[in-house]
Amino acid sequence: TAGKHHACALQNGSLFCWGSNGYGQLANNYGDTNLPRPVAGLTGTVTAVSAGANHTCALANGGLFCWGANDNGQLGNGSSDLNGITATSGLATGVTAITAGSNHTCAVKQPGAVYCWGANWDGRLGDGTNVARLTPVAVQGLPDTVTTVAAGEYHTCALTAAGAVFCWGHNGAGELGNGTTVEQRTAVMVNGL
Repeated sequence: TAGKHHACALQNGSLFCWGSNGYGQLANNYGDTNLPRPVAGLTGTVTAVSAGANHTCALANGGLFCWGANDNGQLGNGSSDLNGITATSGLATGVTAITAGSNHTCAVKQPGAVYCWGANWDGRLGDGTNVARLTPVAVQGLPDTVTTVAAGEYHTCALTAAGAVFCWGHNGAGELGNGTTVEQRTAVMVNGL
């Protein structure tokens, strides 16, 4: 996974990150590094990782942990302070997929609900508002269970178990695929798929 100025990779259940560490997005004490360095502080096997602009999140033993920039609450721990590795509120178990956008984050939790948190001035959290959230909130408008989710800079999309795609958030370039360029604060179906 690649963030704005950092990247991370999984190897045999361990997580390694490299690049800029200006916001603590590498979760180590090396500072900026041009070589992969192990992420210390995660317990158990890491099964997924996603890098945002200046934060990183990882799935370990079914729970979600995030670190790095948190000015918009993108770590989901109820704070907007800069933090090291921290558990995301309400997502200690049952998380099956994660994605980090520019300064928001989303996760799929069994049995297929989507939760998002962080910056939200364009509806990218899908909760029907444009209010930033420091802890996860449920995405509204998804009629089916979701299997995976992907965050762009200002919008988010999800794939349902039935094979439909829904998106929400900024839509000035038509990135939501619903035939309009109007911002959507809840999930809308992508047309033609």
